[in-house]
Formats: sequence, C-alpha cells, structure tokens
Amino acid sequence: MAQRGRPTLSVIVVTHNEREMVERCLPPLQAQLADGDELIVADNRSTDGSADAVRRLAPDATVIDMPSNDGYMAAANAAASRATGDLLLTLDADAIVDPGFCEAIRRPAVDGRGWAAWMGLVTMDGGSLVNTSGGLVHFTGIAWAGQAGEPVERAPSDAREVGFATGVCLTITRAAWEENPGFPPEYFLYFDDVDYSLRLRLAGGRIGVEPSARVDHLYDFAKGGRKWRLLERNRWATIVRTYPRELLALLAPALLATELALVVIAFAGGWGREKLLSWTDVATALPRLRRERRGIQARRRVSALEFARHMTPELSSPYLGRASRMRLLSVCLRAYWRFVLSALGRLEA
Repeated sequence: MAQRGRPTLSVIVVTHNEREMVERCLPPLQAQLADGDELIVADNRSTDGSADAVRRLAPDATVIDMPSNDGYMAAANAAASRATGDLLLTLDADAIVDPGFCEAIRRPAVDGRGWAAWMGLVTMDGGSLVNTSGGLVHFTGIAWAGQAGEPVERAPSDAREVGFATGVCLTITRAAWEENPGFPPEYFLYFDDVDYSLRLRLAGGRIGVEPSARVDHLYDFAKGGRKWRLLERNRWATIVRTYPRELLALLAPALLATELALVVIAFAGGWGREKLLSWTDVATALPRLRRERRGIQARRRVSALEFARHMTPELSSPYLGRASRMRLLSVCLRAYWRFVLSALGRLEA
C-alpha cells in the first residue's frame, strides 16, 4: 500500500481505434492516480495511433500491444495478468472520471464492507443522466443498466448491493480475482460483467455500488445485428455456466417461453437472423461451456436460493420496449418468480 489504509489501484483500460477517446479520458484519470497506483492499457491492434497517444499522455503506464484483436476480454485478461494493485479496476476507454473518483472507488475496501466487487455511479450526457446506477439481472438472464436515461438526481445516494457491477468501472478485490480469475475470452464483447458478477456471487461474494464514485460514459446503445447476436449468445453462455442445477430445472419453462418470444421480437426488429445464429453459436460451444460450468459450480459456496435472490422478475429496462409496460406480463412474471423461490426454499429445507 502506498499509504497506510489506502488500497492501491490497478486501472485496466482496453483500446481499439479510440485515440480521440483516450485523449479525452486519460488526463482526468492520470491526475487522480496516487503513489502505488498503476495504469495498464491493452491495445487491440489499433490503426489510429491509440497506443501512441497512451504513451504520450501517460508515460508511466504499462502498454500491451496485443498481437491481434481477439476482443475486450482477452485484452483485459492480459492487462490483469500484469496488475499488482490491491484493487483491479476496469475502466472503459470512453469513460471520463469525475473529480474524486479514484478516492471514492476505494471506499468500500477502506470501510471494510466485505464486497468482492463493486462499481461507481455511471452517468452520461455530461453527467445529467444516469447510464447505470447498478445492473439488474432478470431470472431469464436478460440484464440491463439500472435507471438508464433517468435524471441523475433520481439515482440513490446510498451504497447498496446490486445484481451486477458494470464493466465501465468494475472494481474487484485482489482476493476475489485470485479465486475467480479471468473474464471469458470467447465472449469477445458484452455480458462479461454479468458473467463475472454471477460467478463471484456463486462463490459467496457480494456485489455493490458506491454512488460517490462518479464516471461519465460516452454511451450509445447501437442496436446493430452483430451486437444482438453477441448479447444473446453470451446471455445463454452465462446461464449455462453460472445457474445452479436446481434453478435451471425450475426456470426451464420460462426460458423456453422467453426464447419463443424473442424470436418473434427479433424478426420484427430486423435481427432475426442474428438471433438464430446465436443459437448456433451456443450449440457449437456447448461442450466447452459444460466443462467451464463444472469448474465454476465446483467453487459454489451459496445455495441456489441465495444466488437467485439477487435476480428480479421485473422487466424495467427502457430498451425492452412494450414488454416493460405490459401489466399482465409483469403480474405473471412476479407470480412465477415467487413459485421458483418458494420451490427452492422447499428443496433446501
């Protein structure tokens, strides 16, 4: 530790053709790094001078030139393998930290809250709107940013536990990372933060948000077909890898109904082909996913009920369209979830 009681930060940034972002985002971060902190940047074969910009702006940073662009997770893992800090912090290249962010993001460790991982409050539009005040995970595996698009004044000011911590500023203790190392490199992009949060929760870890640590995200939810394919592929990979057997059995009807509904939604939205391709991806990867599942479940320390309690039956994301506003659907989902939790409780009694 650089100072007594202050945990050191290893800030991990992954870049790919983001020179302009880097030039905006690194200076305020650099100004806040304390003695003993480190910045590690893994560049995924940028052709716009991103890595050179990092070296110019942060000459003390460790820059890793990845041999190929194998996605965010592979690069983040490479950076994490060099990290020496007490806390590992993944920070998106398009995220600008507010004044005091680095000190505030240490607070859960300083206060001894017992969290395995946490996030700060992520804003957008220059800090006027919430990007996420804490991730939510529906029991079908659909996950989204809490309060996305709401005025920032509505964000809770108290630290609390959340369904998952966003990768925009995911902070992980050294002990948690050593026990549960690595993001899934096969995911390439998206859902790695959900997967990692659920893996930590299986192992008995708690996930939280420290709202006093603010970071503004230059965010745009582009609904390209490839993004939907990766999101759906990785959602199913996460379900296969992390859901306890008892929970999977009870959720089978809901998961099937969700898939049928998503096919209709996907074709209506113009990404039906990508949805079907996501099934092909999962089927092809299933032998590997089952092997990974055995390793992940072997480290499980909580009951299926405790794991499930941090999920939600609500579909409150603004990106879910009409489904988030259908009262009858909401009533049915709540009733189904009460049944699942009750059944898990009986199984474990």
